[in-house]
Amino acid sequence: MSIGLFYALVGGLLFALGVGGLILRPHLLSKILAFNILGSGAFLVLVGLGQRDGTPDPVPQAMVLTGIVVAVAATALALALARRLLDLSGDMVLPGEKAADEAEAGDQEAAPGDGPRGGA
Repeated sequence: MSIGLFYALVGGLLFALGVGGLILRPHLLSKILAFNILGSGAFLVLVGLGQRDGTPDPVPQAMVLTGIVVAVAATALALALARRLLDLSGDMVLPGEKAADEAEAGDQEAAPGDGPRGGA
């Protein structure tokens, strides 16, 4: 296995971890961090697979460098918006996810026999 393929596999793993964190974590700061991990995985895949005959190709490397700059700017914007959301609502959870979490918590609190008929 070449080192480029190893980088690509590790990048795929990072990408999968980022997608999992983005889907499973309700806290906004965790989502921002998961999105950065996802992006780092994509960059690692591009660098790992961006080779011609065993020599690094400068075009994917330039794309990754540009992507890193854009990712830093996007992270700064996301953190500023998250701070604004915290100031306005007092919570770092998006409104749609907060409603879904409350509905899910309500479903878990109700036991199967606690309906209007009393379980009989």
